[in-house]
Amino acid sequence: MLPATLTAGPLNLITDVAGLRVGNASDEKLKSGVTVVICDTPATAACQVLGGAPGTRETDLLEAHNTVETINAVALSGGSAFGLDAASGVQAALREKGIGFAMRDQVIPIVPAAILFDMLNGGDKNWGRYPPYRELGYEAVQAAAREFALGTAGAGTGALTAGLKGGLGSASTVLPNGVTVGALVAVNATGSVTVGRSRHFWAAPFELDGEFGGLGFPSSLPADASRVFKKYEEDNSAAANTTIAVIATDAVLTKAAAKRLAISAHDGFTRAIWPVHTPFDGDLVFALATGASGIEVGQAEVVDFYAAAASTMARAIARGVHEATATRGDIMQVWTTRKG
Repeated sequence: MLPATLTAGPLNLITDVAGLRVGNASDEKLKSGVTVVICDTPATAACQVLGGAPGTRETDLLEAHNTVETINAVALSGGSAFGLDAASGVQAALREKGIGFAMRDQVIPIVPAAILFDMLNGGDKNWGRYPPYRELGYEAVQAAAREFALGTAGAGTGALTAGLKGGLGSASTVLPNGVTVGALVAVNATGSVTVGRSRHFWAAPFELDGEFGGLGFPSSLPADASRVFKKYEEDNSAAANTTIAVIATDAVLTKAAAKRLAISAHDGFTRAIWPVHTPFDGDLVFALATGASGIEVGQAEVVDFYAAAASTMARAIARGVHEATATRGDIMQVWTTRKG
């Protein structure tokens, strides 16, 4: 268990980080959706991709050597490459609100985006000429608030893992120095988030207050604990997966430090999913630093800070699967119905 000095924020959501709001939009028939993270003021941002099959927009500008320092929002979407349209809808909604990078009389919202593959999940993808993700992105902005749904919602609506429905997860951690770290993730991994075929989550050592069932690790590891379970055992596809996430903090960070935050959050993937970062996943983490606390992380605190990024992400991943709900046409069970 984490030390008693670490606690979840009041909502146990990424929006415990001051300056952030989250909106979801989804289509039950489509079995897909969009989640947007909106920065109330432009936030320092970075990105780290470790999966072998990513789908992204506007990620190059986030590198520390490039000019743009801050962004206005992040879009996470289902729909594979079609889902990249979601960022256009988010941009449209933000532009209407006058939010974005100002250049003379023009306002250009900066909205990096990433997608996951949820095309083979039992949903109706016969949408006609144009996919619906631009409109879903627009709707997600209108729904943005501090509180939002987890599980079968937003970008996690049609997510799947090895043997269980995936979903949208979130968690937060308040450090002893007053800094808050929050995570948001759409869990659609090739691998499994549970130990073998049990109900016990790999992220169990980091759980706070029974947030994903309170089962801990099994008293003895099952024989299949190290087995590599895959989502589609019969068809390894480089386009069929991906876990996409945002790690955020109210600490004051440089762009380079935000990059390190994104890298550290990937350690949360490794503590919550087995296997992960495969050639068949596009695993990606965006990092946001709002600076709202006014606190700079000192040298004595830096290890704990980046460790919290990993543990908070691991918890968010487990919550995403734990909170998934059954819907018509599902091809996988939800965690609550699994035996053992």
